[in-house]
Amino acid sequence: MLAEREAVIVDADAIVRQIQRPGGPAFSPMVERFGPGIVAEDGTIDRPAVAALVFGDPSALRDLNAITHPLVGAEMAARMATEATTDHVVVLDIPLLAEGSGRSPGMAGVLVVDTPVEVAVHRLVSQRGLDEADARARVAAQASRQERRALADFVICNGGTLAQLAVEVDRAWAWIEGLEPSP
Repeated sequence: MLAEREAVIVDADAIVRQIQRPGGPAFSPMVERFGPGIVAEDGTIDRPAVAALVFGDPSALRDLNAITHPLVGAEMAARMATEATTDHVVVLDIPLLAEGSGRSPGMAGVLVVDTPVEVAVHRLVSQRGLDEADARARVAAQASRQERRALADFVICNGGTLAQLAVEVDRAWAWIEGLEPSP
């Protein structure tokens, strides 16, 4: 909905998929750390296999994050740099912001999309096809709602319908337009 308002979205998850492609900078380190069992028949990273290894194993998750987070951060910084001389609103879509540094110097503000845990689990099961145990493990491996909300300068409540979300995004856009550009 922010992209519909012509915000430039820098999506950390999309960057993760890019760096994990065969030949990408995270591919070989991941295979070296987690073994050839994480490579699917088509030669790509088998994301469900990786998830099965890391969600529920804090050490493995730390290792995965040590491989991917610096690469994602560098790519996000490069994409932000290309927008530095424009007047575009740039939204960094960082699902694991609370698990990382929490805030970068270049951020004018932190907007958190908040969803009740049960709603998040239901959506992971119904929309992404995860089984409930996997969905709960993923949610449990992330920062709590309270930790994410503590970082927020503005919170979008996303526990309801798309129409309710649209109202929340309208409120957020008004807030964004009032922010001072970051240096």
